[in-house]
Amino acid sequence: MVHPLNVEGVDPFEFAQRAADQIAQKTSVEHHDIALTLGSGWSKAADLIGETVAEIPANDIAGFHKPAVAGHIGTIRSIKLPSGKHALIIGARTHFYENHGVRAVVHSVRTAAKTGAKTMVLTNGAGGIRPEWDGGAAVLISDHINLTASSPLEGANFVDLTDLYSSRLRGLAKEVDASLDEGVYVQFRGPHYETPAEVQMAKKMGGDIVGMSTALEAIAARESGMEVLGMSLITNLAAGVQKTPLSHEEVIAAGKAAEAKISKLLAEIVSKL
Repeated sequence: MVHPLNVEGVDPFEFAQRAADQIAQKTSVEHHDIALTLGSGWSKAADLIGETVAEIPANDIAGFHKPAVAGHIGTIRSIKLPSGKHALIIGARTHFYENHGVRAVVHSVRTAAKTGAKTMVLTNGAGGIRPEWDGGAAVLISDHINLTASSPLEGANFVDLTDLYSSRLRGLAKEVDASLDEGVYVQFRGPHYETPAEVQMAKKMGGDIVGMSTALEAIAARESGMEVLGMSLITNLAAGVQKTPLSHEEVIAAGKAAEAKISKLLAEIVSKL
């Protein structure tokens, strides 16, 4: 089935505006200030950051569908923060390996921008290359390496990615927890896990974290004028660093174990944004 964003003649930004209009109608919130994509292990943060105004199935909104991956909640939620701002919680992420096209991958980010959000928080569960990061560590993303061989930008659209993962926002996060480590995130296409040789390649290229999301979304967020904060939950050590086989069940279990701690951390960071 062809994803609606891939139909000839569809403008992805007009389609994002359509989705944003539907969110405004269904939540009765005309403007959102902050958007958060909650990956594996991060979903409970939505319960801690403020008062839920509305929660709707993601597949009720144009261009969104039920998550294909266990660990994602499959809803879009509008939350009123204690500051009076509104946060849009995206619990349905489309991964590049689902083969819906890069437009579908970044549709949630472009929709968030059309709702008015100026800050985009991108979270994920990922593999750690540094041996000291055992399962359950939360790490700030300082930069990324995009190994998907794709980009959400179309045409001669030259977007500057200097300080893509905002140093200002990372500074605010460290005001909450000064012990937070930073690392370079490497997005592979997936859905297979990386080989030990690929992990060593990523390390030699300057990578610290490996995963299958986030980088393409961050590029689209910058294109849309948003400031980006990225965070990874290290659910496991990457292949070859970890000496046992990798499994998605392990990722889910690590996310569950760390959920309370990292969700509280993220909620405290959001209170500063």
